[in-house]
Amino acid sequence: MATTSIQKKQIRDVVLTHAHLDHIAGLPFFIDDLFVSLEEPIRVHATKEVIEKLQKNIFNWEIYPNFSELHNKVGAVLEYCQFEIGTEISVKHLSIKSLEVNHKVQTVGFLIADEKSKIAFTSDTAEMDGFWKVVNAEKSLAAILIECAFPDELENLALQSHHLTPAILKMELGKLKNTNCPIYVINMKPVYREKIVKQIEKLAIENLQILEVGKIYEW
Repeated sequence: MATTSIQKKQIRDVVLTHAHLDHIAGLPFFIDDLFVSLEEPIRVHATKEVIEKLQKNIFNWEIYPNFSELHNKVGAVLEYCQFEIGTEISVKHLSIKSLEVNHKVQTVGFLIADEKSKIAFTSDTAEMDGFWKVVNAEKSLAAILIECAFPDELENLALQSHHLTPAILKMELGKLKNTNCPIYVINMKPVYREKIVKQIEKLAIENLQILEVGKIYEW
């Protein structure tokens, strides 16, 4: 988790899609940095399977301290908050519903809403149906954020690791009924970013754009 000093003071809830290293690598250091100053625990929201993987493989005293067993002068520093796929949880001012996607390990996407708007987020995924079923049932979405990890020439790798390429992304978006909804491409492997962007641009998909790193979006 690359966070500023202000964000470190503000963030106390972390919602995980799955337990792959690129999605959880910063969590141990985030808690470590804040250990002494925390006045409330960091709440990690995840499925039972993801929490078990964290406890078994990361916070196990062999790789990193088991923060759920430790306390600072105020109290606990890590709290696990388990949710079931398909259920809705409240995190601060947000309502977050977990959605079924299709990745190599158990993974969820999200419908994220506040009082003003709602967006859909795929996380890592390959071809999927459950996600689109829920998304298509929504009357109004401000945006859909969808992954595209590999370029077309690495389709075999994408299929093996359960990710999308630009060509497969185009087929997936054919399942979307609301063609007016803004779509943003996320989770591109950095080493292939330029190639993926060029291939996506050639497809000329309506209402689709690349999510810009570092830019603040409001929906």
